[in-house]
Amino acid sequence: MTSKPVKHREEHVLIVTDGKGHREIRLQNATYSMGRGGQCDIVLQSQFVSRHHATLIKREEENSISYRIIDGNSDGKTSVNGLLINGKKVRFHDLENGDKVVFGPQVEAVYEYREYDIFPTIPPDDPFDITLIDPAMIDDEEGY
Repeated sequence: MTSKPVKHREEHVLIVTDGKGHREIRLQNATYSMGRGGQCDIVLQSQFVSRHHATLIKREEENSISYRIIDGNSDGKTSVNGLLINGKKVRFHDLENGDKVVFGPQVEAVYEYREYDIFPTIPPDDPFDITLIDPAMIDDEEGY
């Protein structure tokens, strides 16, 4: 019987908190526009956020993927409030696990980089999967 290999997974996740509550967005695309405008990839629900407040850009270097957040759009037009990352106002920032991005009052996002392994399991219809229970394995606490 051949064993299946363990699959290593990596995820880039943005946890957004705004007027709609909390939501997790799994990042996979090359770019994301962020703002209150309906045409944005990630819509932020707040009147204090610019129509196109920020842009996320995927960066691939030496077998690693990261995301950079830039204030404003790709044409260089910045947002009204700017970006506050970990308490510092910045024009752009390469995101690291746990970074907190503040777009305006009560509108923020936390970036998470997650790594985990997926271990193969035996399919439930495996004809060789026989579970045997030894009566000695049962804890007889109730004295039956």
